[in-house]
Amino acid sequence: MAYAAKDYSSLVGMQGFSDASLQNHFTLYQGYVANINRVLDTLVGLLKDRKMAATEYAELKRRMGWEFNGMRLHEFYFDNLGGKGGGPSGKLAQGMAADFGSTEGWEADFRACGAMRGIGWVVLYQDAVTGRLINMWINEHDAGHPAGGQPLLVMDVFEHAFVTDYGLKRADYIQAFFGNINWGVVEDRLR
Repeated sequence: MAYAAKDYSSLVGMQGFSDASLQNHFTLYQGYVANINRVLDTLVGLLKDRKMAATEYAELKRRMGWEFNGMRLHEFYFDNLGGKGGGPSGKLAQGMAADFGSTEGWEADFRACGAMRGIGWVVLYQDAVTGRLINMWINEHDAGHPAGGQPLLVMDVFEHAFVTDYGLKRADYIQAFFGNINWGVVEDRLR
């Protein structure tokens, strides 16, 4: 069963994100979906032909995490956009207060992660074992994710997410991101 790209056209017109930037970002995401499908199809063929010792098989197995996580992280990112910003509430806010001192402490830490030099992702994870909330910098799609961590809020900080609209003013992009968070989606991800 092939993965299908989700339709995020409802985000077009979102405050702080140009239509051109969003359309380019959607196209990039659709490429990840197409690529993971190609990787999986090729791997099935190699397995069927019993070519698991082939270099191509090994390299595609290594590449699979990049393409899959590129697809899935973009889905988390687009899914947690389209809201009116505001702030977290309920159990999510309580968890942030417990683990960061306050929701303001959590937000300051999340923004600081997003402002760091480099490309990647900032992800608020929930530890599946303890329930603890942790903000993490993810440098590459396929590396650095905490085992068993549940992504709650995902912010793309690769240049394609902000340079078209903000140039090198990453802080302005982060501000626009916070103004469009759909906290209901984020809170629904909480376990």
